[in-house]
Amino acid sequence: MAKTNPVSPARLAAFEILLRVEDGAYSSILLAQKEPELEPRDRALCHELVMGVLRWQLWLDRLAEYYTKRPTTDLDVSIRLILRLGLYQLRFLSRVPASAIVNESVNLVHRARLRSAGALVNAVLRRAARELEVDPVHDISDSFERLAVGTSHPVWLIERWTRAFGNEETEAFVRANNRAAPVAFRVVNQRASEEQVIAKLRVSGAKFERSKIAKHAWRVTAAARLLSELVASGEAYIQDEASQMVAEMLAAKAGEQVLDLCAAPGSKTSQIADGMNGGGIVIASDIHAHRLQAVRDTAKLHNLANIQCLVLNGLKSLPLKENSFDRVLVDAPCSGTGTLRHNPEIRWRISADDIDDLSSRQKQLLLNAARVVRPGGRLLYSTCSVEPEENESVVQAFLENNINFSLVDLPFPSADTIPGVARTWPQHQDTDGFFVASLQRNS
Repeated sequence: MAKTNPVSPARLAAFEILLRVEDGAYSSILLAQKEPELEPRDRALCHELVMGVLRWQLWLDRLAEYYTKRPTTDLDVSIRLILRLGLYQLRFLSRVPASAIVNESVNLVHRARLRSAGALVNAVLRRAARELEVDPVHDISDSFERLAVGTSHPVWLIERWTRAFGNEETEAFVRANNRAAPVAFRVVNQRASEEQVIAKLRVSGAKFERSKIAKHAWRVTAAARLLSELVASGEAYIQDEASQMVAEMLAAKAGEQVLDLCAAPGSKTSQIADGMNGGGIVIASDIHAHRLQAVRDTAKLHNLANIQCLVLNGLKSLPLKENSFDRVLVDAPCSGTGTLRHNPEIRWRISADDIDDLSSRQKQLLLNAARVVRPGGRLLYSTCSVEPEENESVVQAFLENNINFSLVDLPFPSADTIPGVARTWPQHQDTDGFFVASLQRNS
């Protein structure tokens, strides 16, 4: 049996993760699972390769097609991924020698037991290494397709966003989607003092600054190993600033009854409960029992005894007493188009039909949640989507059919035309794109 030449742990791990993403898995989950198996340098390279290939997938495929003179869809999925990985390294990772990239790519072909394709991969990558000036966008005349390929987004999304937000905003948005997102964290009050945690991080060499949009968030500019240790011990929690902003805007107080209707995996649930200083009750509900286990695990790690988990279907009438909650959060399942920096594969999976279906579900979730809000209580609706159909349209439809609710101002500067609504954007706040609407029950 022919000997298979070795492949570096980072490249092999990236290839295996990308194969599973092709089958529907999520890169963020797979990367987190793979981390303990890799040394720090390999871990960083693996993360760069996976996220880079997913972000630049369309651009890389068009570049591969330039050299192969055939659609990449005609290639075996493993060969398509190996070409993406090789081309990404050649064009985006200048410190890696071209010879190493070519050799390891061919070794990956052999490892995938597709030796017959070794000559193709070798020829394409050697030529690509010599012709670094080739731009797959060069001959595209259609403006939508040109931006789509140039920023590696589906054409239909470019057209959709241009209609909704205009040319300039759309281009800024899609370019921001391909930049790495900053890391943000919060201190878990039930486990540690913010002052002490921040002091320890500074001594360790970590560099960070206070968030400009979330009161208790910190944005990391240079990480240190200690931060990972604090997260593992439950003293700190990694969470995007915009996500933290949503939980802060709910403004739950100690002693209140709170419902988080779509709670799993529990980032906002745990933040809400932690901010209540152990008082009151937070009901964390989700349709899937296994997803609530993540909420329980976080609650235990963060020493949050005021979280209770409940399996229920928010699309049906809630088996809860009417007018029984002071605060209700509907962080609705959505298309996730505001999180493409963290979850780049989403752009290749969603469709216009998905967005329409989600909008219908979101309207039903909001309607069902409203019934359990007490008079004078707050109902907060949020998504990590930028789509108007999942945001403004949902809120407007709700208000038209629920005259006892009204929007109330949020403490966040926003360019939205609707009072009581706030947005964040990757290109403006350098956070995930979130939409939030705050509704009060008047009677």
